Amino acid sequence: MKQNIYDNEIFFNGYSKIRENENSANNIFEKPALFSLLPTLNNKTVLDLGCGYGEHCIHYVEEGAKRVVGIDISQKMLAIAKAENAHQNISYLNMPMEDIGELQERFDIVVSSLAFHYVEDFQALIKNIYKLMNDGGVLVFSQEHPINTCFSNGSRWTKDEKGNKLFANISNYSVDGERESIWFVERVKKYHRTFSSIINTLIEAGFKIDKLIEPVPTSEMLKENPDYKDLLQKPDFLLIKATKGTSRL
Repeated sequence: MKQNIYDNEIFFNGYSKIRENENSANNIFEKPALFSLLPTLNNKTVLDLGCGYGEHCIHYVEEGAKRVVGIDISQKMLAIAKAENAHQNISYLNMPMEDIGELQERFDIVVSSLAFHYVEDFQALIKNIYKLMNDGGVLVFSQEHPINTCFSNGSRWTKDEKGNKLFANISNYSVDGERESIWFVERVKKYHRTFSSIINTLIEAGFKIDKLIEPVPTSEMLKENPDYKDLLQKPDFLLIKATKGTSRL
């Protein structure tokens, strides 16, 4: 099922406030890690899956990409992208990731920021990405960490009698599938996959795994943002860089 939670007014407003925070985990950890995995973009074609506001698309053009296609299921997101991050080398399409097989062009680089965990059929998505990529193309994506996606209800932390967090709780990690949670609104659907499910799906589709990142704060970061010490117990994000090779399917 194709979920478009970002066009829910309450959800969109709540999410927008988070992204406006310069010290958000996205800005401090996820975004720098994502960009660090990108290959040289000069004269490359880029497909951005779940492009949101289009901020990344502008960055790719500034780094030399000759063409960027940003797709998103959310009309609200794309309205901002077209108003604030338009460029002659960028095309924005209102399309769910599940439908990218309809695209009629090929790309050197496919990138996605924190969107894959909303897709139910990960295998089909990865197969479509593989088909859309030129030989030797690079896939770079981030998603919520599997330690987080597995958990959906109850207390997130076990605490001592003073309320100090001792360790993070997990539930049904080994069971892939749909999870529902409350994030600004009720019944937000995400899809949990174990590390092995994610990695094996990529390998079986024909990708070679180049690098994985689980961003954690440095001691210097913790001095400025002590609240992020929780990430030393469980990282928020998983990022993967993979190169198109030969399919095993």
